[in-house]
Amino acid sequence: MSLNLKDYGNDPFVMNIEDATIQNEDFRLALWTGEQLQVTLMSIPVDGDIGGEIHTKEDQFLRIEQGKGRVIMGETEDNITFEQEVGDDDVIIIPKGLFHNVINIGDEPMKIYSIYGPPHHDHGTVHATQEIALEEEHDHDH
Repeated sequence: MSLNLKDYGNDPFVMNIEDATIQNEDFRLALWTGEQLQVTLMSIPVDGDIGGEIHTKEDQFLRIEQGKGRVIMGETEDNITFEQEVGDDDVIIIPKGLFHNVINIGDEPMKIYSIYGPPHHDHGTVHATQEIALEEEHDHDH
């Protein structure tokens, strides 16, 4: 059964998150965006990553539903103080203000769902690829 993957906004919402995460083929898709919380789905291709970044306003929760990765965190990109391999069912918690990245080190797409508090992306965000995500975020910042 195919789920309708879209941003369900600020409405009451129930969905099998594992099925939704595995079904998602987009690099990033906002599934639910409220005032204080946002759920996104991610599909990271083999040898890809989520993109090194620092969130200045949001804490982030990631759960891996498929694949293997390596997570890195630190004060800056040049000062990585945390590194660990992760896989199916692992959770990664990223405090706001820390540089972080998750790299796909497996042989299949890494399927992740992410929870931001407060929301990080615009309501309805869909980034089919990382390149599109980078272009849109660059345009959004300027």
